[in-house]
Amino acid sequence: MTLDRDALFIGGAWAKPATDAVLEVVSPHSEEVVARVPEGSTADIDAAVAAARRAFDEGPWPRMSPAERIEVVQNLSGLYAARLEEMATIISTEMGSPISFSNLAQAPAPWMQIEAFLAIAREFPWESTRPGALGADVVVRHEPVGVVAAIPPWNVPQFTVLSKVVPALLAGCTVVVKPAPETPLDCYLLAELLVEAGVPEGVVSIVAGGREVGEHLVRHPGVDKVAFTGSTAAGRKIGAICGEQLKRVSLELGGKSAAIILDDADETTAIEGLKFLGVMNSGQACVAQTRVLVSRERHDAFAAALASAIGGMKVGDPMDPATEIGPMVAQRQQERVEKYIALGQEEGAELLVGGNGRPDGLDTGWYVRPTVFAGVDNRMRIAQEEIFGPVLSVIPYVDVADAIRIANDSEYGLAGSVWTADPDAGLEVARGVRTGTYGINTYTMDFAAPFGGFKASGVGREFGPEGLAQYTEAKSVYLSAPAM
Repeated sequence: MTLDRDALFIGGAWAKPATDAVLEVVSPHSEEVVARVPEGSTADIDAAVAAARRAFDEGPWPRMSPAERIEVVQNLSGLYAARLEEMATIISTEMGSPISFSNLAQAPAPWMQIEAFLAIAREFPWESTRPGALGADVVVRHEPVGVVAAIPPWNVPQFTVLSKVVPALLAGCTVVVKPAPETPLDCYLLAELLVEAGVPEGVVSIVAGGREVGEHLVRHPGVDKVAFTGSTAAGRKIGAICGEQLKRVSLELGGKSAAIILDDADETTAIEGLKFLGVMNSGQACVAQTRVLVSRERHDAFAAALASAIGGMKVGDPMDPATEIGPMVAQRQQERVEKYIALGQEEGAELLVGGNGRPDGLDTGWYVRPTVFAGVDNRMRIAQEEIFGPVLSVIPYVDVADAIRIANDSEYGLAGSVWTADPDAGLEVARGVRTGTYGINTYTMDFAAPFGGFKASGVGREFGPEGLAQYTEAKSVYLSAPAM
């Protein structure tokens, strides 16, 4: 079965692209082209925004009742659930995520988002009446924000697409999606499902392309809100553009999350957790717990045990169910991670396992050896900058207050965890760390709760009622004039 495509999804229908430009999707494992699809141009973005604008200003979707939109999204949920295995395979093919992770998270988590948002939408206060301070009642309505530009990254493409598309649809918005050029394939399957679910013409367009196309979409005067997930550097630029235009914006950006290991934590439990949380998706995850904070007394033993566990993880073909760590998405990403590994050694960190060089038995592919540094000073660049690869830094602390200080000594504030036998002590640590999400003896995302970051990790929230509200404008209607 070929994954090649020759059309773009514009205005809810397949359309001929404006140019002959092509995106080649390259397997990060074999380094071979696995698909060719049209590369969207600024003209294609213009067509997509025009369709979204018409559908919002004149079409039925924003004027449907919330219950009617919920019914269509419920259709999407059922269709999506039936295609999870296919979606997982496509994502592993295009960006190299281990198929075990794709089957666990890349495909099922987006479907779980749909179900969670449906439950939230059924209870959401789309229109409510409250007593006014002047004596008359006030109707407060949540109306759709308008045309949404949704820009996901390549690392968890469907997860980040649906975190924007689903609440936007439920709110009554229309959407233009600009997938990353590395991962256009999964959105073709999504487009088919949207049509089959009964999403009206014009409501969703999908145009894959590079940075120029993305910036054109962000700047487009027909767009009312931008929802972006990606690097902090790109987020700063997008935020600046939206600020100039007073355009609504939500930004889910980078992280450098700390896992604090308290002295009473069970070592086996913590290390098993960090095998997943530290290098999930081959380390290409914004919430990865890449700084591991351990007391000076436990540092050496814990770091050695962690290095043994990480070094023993299976690296290889992402389509092998036994693979735990796959390749980086592209050669540039492989080179970036290797530069950080070399930098860590130059900075004086102790390399316990990994390091540069191709993993044994892999002649092709953009692979990096899973790497653990010990004795890391939090001021080192490997502890401050987001590497986005399977590289962990073990950092010693003096006491719990010092651990919290180190965790907070970062420009980021996205995620984190604490590992302890005492849940109350864990909650106290959680209260002290400035991040948008946190876990005690775990880390996960609950789609009923808001997700997002403090500081340079972003602006706004996804998931939960807070995430749905990001796609609405609040309107107050005063029912009668107060008596004079």
